[in-house]
Amino acid sequence: MSTSPIEILLVEDNPGDAVLLKEALKVSDLLVEMNHVLDGVEALAYLRREREYAESKRPDLILLDLNMPKMDGRELLTVIKADSDLAVIPVIILTTSTAEQDIKKGYELHASAYVSKPVGFGQFQETVEHISNFWFTIVRYPTSPKAG
Repeated sequence: MSTSPIEILLVEDNPGDAVLLKEALKVSDLLVEMNHVLDGVEALAYLRREREYAESKRPDLILLDLNMPKMDGRELLTVIKADSDLAVIPVIILTTSTAEQDIKKGYELHASAYVSKPVGFGQFQETVEHISNFWFTIVRYPTSPKAG
């Protein structure tokens, strides 16, 4: 296993949910570096290393909320999956929506997974642990040098 941290980009407009996720990741056995942006426009700047994100590291995983200002998660997912450089980054939709049309649309837009946000911290922590274990200990990725 690599000694470099796992890079996660959280695209989430709710600061409370971002804090919950950071706290849940702290108890993980994995070495994780999480960066947080508030909307799709900021996420694209981060992913493309523009403006204040010129030195950003390429994420190993994107956790994406659906309902955000400026550019929502569906729009961002469409842009990411249309970009040959970014399309290989796994994107997990992490949202409060349990609507069937949102789930279906997420997969149509090539989300890697769709996860409904749990309500309490204990459940949130358990969900984050399952996501981390699956995506970083079970799933295999092609070997390629990480940019950044």
